[in-house]
Amino acid sequence: MTPDDLVLTPRGLRFRGQYFPCSIGRGGILTDKREGDGATPVGRHQIVGVYFRPDRIPAPVPWATPIGPNDLWSDDPAAPEYNHHVRAPYAPSHEALRRSDPLYDLVLITDWNWPDATPGKGSAIFLHQWRRPGYPTEGCVAFRRDHLFWIARNLLPDSHLIVRG
Repeated sequence: MTPDDLVLTPRGLRFRGQYFPCSIGRGGILTDKREGDGATPVGRHQIVGVYFRPDRIPAPVPWATPIGPNDLWSDDPAAPEYNHHVRAPYAPSHEALRRSDPLYDLVLITDWNWPDATPGKGSAIFLHQWRRPGYPTEGCVAFRRDHLFWIARNLLPDSHLIVRG
């Protein structure tokens, strides 16, 4: 563990000496994550990307990738692109990265089951904005908007999300 790691604790996410309240998956924390279980997976997950809505916010870091209208994330275990960024049109099951709500205005992408995805092991463990305090996610870790922005601005490209069982 390094000072650049984000550590999920019972108090919230610890990062750079601060604690940030957060929400986790409705399925709790699991060592055996499966697609659709709503769980946040145990592990050391590298932050592999930062995506942002350029029509709503400025890039939080120079290495951030803008989210366009056709940007999607494949969540179909039968698709070869499973747990990868894809572009519309895309017929298999997917999640839109460009949403009408603000949840994905800023998204930190982890390497959970990526880049070599095992079908059914779960997709898209992101760090993103929460709906409201305490409202569970589908497995992601979610934060208050200003906290997420602070975290993103203070990340290094080799930071990790540490989730203990």
